[in-house]
Amino acid sequence: MMAYISFTKTTLPYGWLGNMFPAPITYKGQVWRTSEALFQALRFADPEIREVIRRKVSPLVAKNICKRKEYLANRVVEPMSDQDVENMRLCLRLKFGQHPDLCEKLLKTSDHIIFEDVSARNRAQHKFWGAVKINDQLDGQNMLGKLLMELREDLRK
Repeated sequence: MMAYISFTKTTLPYGWLGNMFPAPITYKGQVWRTSEALFQALRFADPEIREVIRRKVSPLVAKNICKRKEYLANRVVEPMSDQDVENMRLCLRLKFGQHPDLCEKLLKTSDHIIFEDVSARNRAQHKFWGAVKINDQLDGQNMLGKLLMELREDLRK
């Protein structure tokens, strides 16, 4: 039987795996409060839009601002595209690379399958990054979990 590690809210066990977790990262000389804020900003080329996102205190507000009509036309990276996945990989590498304590915790997850539990928001776009566990199977692409496990493997080397 496979061993799983799921995460949802940042305040719950393993919440540090999520992008909303308050682990500031530095990217190109700028400090971002969360990897989620940077990830959302990387969908835009416009430095003014990126700065609006960067200044938001809440990662959820940073995420939601990107859905505003006035910003959507300026988006240069399509959600769930190959470039979006590459941006997520970058954000995770920055987060764990700049927080050795989180790196250690990630390594302690052994060979467990990591996934963001999206059962509370079970829609197709959520199942791209996360998954729903049904019996002993994951329903979803679990890209975030796959990237975390890939990073864990790279850290071991």
